[in-house]
Amino acid sequence: MAFAMTMLSWSVIEYRQKYEAIGEYQHTRDLIRWGTDYLLLTFNSSASKIDKIYCQVGGSRNGSTLPDDHYCWQRPEDMEYSRPVQVVNGGADLAGEMAAALAAASIVFRDNKAYSEKLAKGAATVYAFARDNGRRRAYSTGNDYIQPYYNSTGYYDEYIWGATWLYYATGNISYIKLATEPGFSKHSNALLSISDLSVPSWDNKLPAAMLLLTRYRLFLNPGYPYEEMLSRYHKKTELNMCSYFQQFKVFNWTKGGMVQLNKGRPQPLQYVANAAFLASLYVDYLNATRVPGFNCGPKFISLDRLRSFATSQINYILGDNPMKMSYVVGYGTKFPRHVHHRGASIPTDKTRYSCTGGWKWRDSSKPNPHNITGAMVGGPDGFDQFRDVRTNYNFTEPTLAGNAVLAAALVSLTSNGGIGIDKNSIFTAVPPLYPPTPPPPPAWKP
Repeated sequence: MAFAMTMLSWSVIEYRQKYEAIGEYQHTRDLIRWGTDYLLLTFNSSASKIDKIYCQVGGSRNGSTLPDDHYCWQRPEDMEYSRPVQVVNGGADLAGEMAAALAAASIVFRDNKAYSEKLAKGAATVYAFARDNGRRRAYSTGNDYIQPYYNSTGYYDEYIWGATWLYYATGNISYIKLATEPGFSKHSNALLSISDLSVPSWDNKLPAAMLLLTRYRLFLNPGYPYEEMLSRYHKKTELNMCSYFQQFKVFNWTKGGMVQLNKGRPQPLQYVANAAFLASLYVDYLNATRVPGFNCGPKFISLDRLRSFATSQINYILGDNPMKMSYVVGYGTKFPRHVHHRGASIPTDKTRYSCTGGWKWRDSSKPNPHNITGAMVGGPDGFDQFRDVRTNYNFTEPTLAGNAVLAAALVSLTSNGGIGIDKNSIFTAVPPLYPPTPPPPPAWKP
């Protein structure tokens, strides 16, 4: 959830003029605020030091037959079973991502000074929790409500990501020192050639964090002592982009033209949308600095080619695929009608369905009575095939993170409101990089 808010905020910071042109600017800010208000309630956001984060409400244990969020099929407003709250006393990954979300949102809400400052303060508090020596572990470790569903593979990527956003939000130099700390790069394997690490997702922030730092190098070029790490991250960002091209054979592609970033595992579209957003954003960064492209080994890649990768992947999601199916509900004429979503699948018939009373709607072969308009589902398999079956969540489940990055990719690729990014707003709080010029000498008197 925090990652979804970070990505939405990032897209608003870069493309505010496009959101305004399509009449979605205020709406998107409302969505972000809905998320950040919630995040601020999950820890003591008025303190500067905290010892716990409330990290999950409800959920399920594998194989449980007690009434819980997996076993029951009910409208949210009809739930009556207990939903235990998970609390963590350590979780650098979760806290680092929450810091990123709050810091990025504080930039979005700069026109509301009190709220923006509240967000920035909360971000600093939760990042300090992430960095606290005794709390450096993955938040999912050993928790059977979290680990089977939202298992986290590490937290050094969130250290880099959270610090970068905090630097942009506050201008505090200690954060850019952390963001470019060589130890974080080493512990996160950021610069190694591991194909999985070039796939951006809610669990892997490395490609996004390195692109965000590359932005700093491209536009502000801070030089020593940051240049060494920034130039490495810039180079790695280009290698990540290279890996998305079919010709370099890093990832398999389906016959219908989808890059298999999650290696044939289910729910591929959120990864595809993430990569499309980063690729499109990188095109806009290079365009803004008048750089025509970049090299993948001996081959020169033009910006048009990188943009067409992003466009092709989003077009695939919107229906340019062998199934001729739009994977966004309500877009086009052929889209998923059996979305794995409790509220959408249960009719508005004045009946309160119990925990198991709703199973008949879960298992019904009839289309959902309500369309969850705008939701992108999990997506097809590795052979471009899609089974529109409600119980098969690998195909039909929409996710918060996937839909946030789809919105980001779409706004990045639309030409409504012009093309290109807002080059400078993100840097408003960043202090001048060189010592200010000394005052002129006093007027000479004989």
